[in-house]
Amino acid sequence: MRIGVCVVELYIPGITSLKGKRSVVKSVKERLKNRFNVSVAEIDSQDLHQRTSIGIAMVGNDSRKLNSELDKIVDYIEGMHVADLIHHQIEII
Repeated sequence: MRIGVCVVELYIPGITSLKGKRSVVKSVKERLKNRFNVSVAEIDSQDLHQRTSIGIAMVGNDSRKLNSELDKIVDYIEGMHVADLIHHQIEII
């Protein structure tokens, strides 16, 4: 069994309140869960208005498949155009 973990740091321009940020983060999390069947959580920068870190996890048998799926997720997040991708890190355990 392999576990794929991805941490994505996002910058959300134009947000001036935590309520606005929460709305964007919730949308991103729900879309990822529904499309890719992964576990998603906001893991850092909860009290910053325009920045967030999201953790994504999935389980599988093949490391290459996990890495490929996590790459697709990162591309999907970039394609949403709701936030700018600052940095991402993928790790297979």
